[in-house]
Amino acid sequence: MKIIVLNGSPKGDESVTMQYVHFIEKKFPENSYKILNVGQKIKKIEKDEDYFKEIILDIESADIIIWGSPVYYLLIPSNYKRFIELIFERGVESSFKNKYTITILTSIHFYDHTALNYLHSISDDLNMRYFGTYSADMYDLTKSKEREKLIIFIRNFFEEVNNNLIQPKEYLPLIWNNFDYTPTKRETIQLNTDKKILIITDYKDENNLIDMINTFKESFSNNIEIANLWDLKIKGSCLGCIQCGYDNSCIYGNKDEYIKFYKEKVMSADILIFAGTIKDRYLSSRWKTFFDRAFFLGHAPSLLGKQIGYIISGPLAQTSNLKEIFEAYTEIQHANLAGIITDESQNSELIEKLLQNFATRIIKFSETSQAKPLTFLGVGGMKIFRDAIWGRLRFPFKADYDVYKNSNVFNFPQDRYKMRFRNQFMLILSKSSKFRKEVNRRMKKEMIKPLQNIVKDK
Repeated sequence: MKIIVLNGSPKGDESVTMQYVHFIEKKFPENSYKILNVGQKIKKIEKDEDYFKEIILDIESADIIIWGSPVYYLLIPSNYKRFIELIFERGVESSFKNKYTITILTSIHFYDHTALNYLHSISDDLNMRYFGTYSADMYDLTKSKEREKLIIFIRNFFEEVNNNLIQPKEYLPLIWNNFDYTPTKRETIQLNTDKKILIITDYKDENNLIDMINTFKESFSNNIEIANLWDLKIKGSCLGCIQCGYDNSCIYGNKDEYIKFYKEKVMSADILIFAGTIKDRYLSSRWKTFFDRAFFLGHAPSLLGKQIGYIISGPLAQTSNLKEIFEAYTEIQHANLAGIITDESQNSELIEKLLQNFATRIIKFSETSQAKPLTFLGVGGMKIFRDAIWGRLRFPFKADYDVYKNSNVFNFPQDRYKMRFRNQFMLILSKSSKFRKEVNRRMKKEMIKPLQNIVKDK
C-alpha cells in the first residue's frame, strides 16, 4: 500500500512525531511511505501552486493518509492549520475522499484530545475513512509496552484497510448560514470606563464580524483600541525550538513586532476581546500563529486576572471542540471568561442587544474582579505541567520551573505531613470492621462539618 504522511511539525524530519512514523516504516516494510513536510514548507506551498499540486497528486495516488503532528497550544501548529485551510480554499477536497486515514500525535497529553478532535472532524469534512487516533507521550517509543501498543494499532488498521472496512462518521457537516448582521443604529448605551480594553481581531472582509466589533465598540463613550493581526508584522510561526524555555527569549527576538505587541498591548490590558470568524473548525491560522507565538512565555499564565471575551462569526454551537478550546485557554491563563457572543441567532436586533449587554457585563466583571473557580480544564491542565516541569522538563523549561517554584505551584499533597500521618493512622484503624461501620455512620456529617462552621461564623 502507498502511504502518504502529512507531517505538520515545523521541525520537519527532526520532529518527535516522525520518529514514530519511521518506527512504523521499519515494522511494516511491505508498504511504501512518503513523508511530506507540509508544516515546515508552508510558505513554499502557499506561494508555489505547482508544488501544492504535486502534493495533491501524491495524495490522490495514495491508499492511506496519515496526519502526523505535535500538539501546539491546544491544537496542531499554525502552519499545519494553514495547509488544511489551503485544501478548502483551493477546492481540492475531493482528492481526499474515501482515503483511509489515521492520526498520530505526540505531546505530554496536554489537550491532545482537542487536537485529535480537530483532525478527526477535518477528516470527516473531507469524506475520508477515519479509523482512529494514536496519541503518544513524546517518549513512549522508548518503552517496550508502548511500542507493542503502536504495532497492534497499526497492524489492526492495515488489516481493516485490506478488508475494505468502513466506519461511521462522528462529525456532521457544518451548516453555514448566509445571514447578514445589520446594526439597527438605534440609540446605544454609552459606557465610560478607565479600564483598558483591547479588541484583537483578524478580519479582512467579513462584514458580520466587522459590524459586531463596531457595535461592541460603540457601546463605550471613550476610545477602545482595535488591533488587527494582519496589520502586525509577524515574521513566522512558532518553530518549536524551545529556545525560550531557559529565559523566555524567543528566537525571533526583535525581528518582528509580536513580542513587543504581546508585552505592551496584550499583557497591559484589563479586558481582552478576541474577535474572529470560524474557518473550517477553528479560527484562522493567523489566530493560531498568535496563540502559538505566545509560547515564548512558556507554560506560566501571562493573562492572570484579566477579563476575556469572544466575538465570533460562524457556527460555534456546532463546533463544541472549539468552544472547549476557548474555555480552556481562558482557564489556563487564570483569566475569567466573561462571555461569547456569536451571530448564530440570525437576528440583528438580538445580536445588537447581546453585544451591548456583553459590554456592560464585562466592565462590571472587571471592576469587581470577578473570577470563576477553575474547572478540570484549568486544574487538570496545570497539574500535567506541574508534574512535567518538576520532573523531566525542568532543564529545558527552566523559566517555567522558576515561576512555578516562586508561585508555589509545586504544592504536592505529600508534603502535608500532618495529613499524611492522619491518613496512615486512619488506614490502620480501618482494618477493624467496627471502626468502618462507625465511619460510614458519621461520614455525611463529618464531610460537611468544616463547611458548616464557615457558614455559622459568616
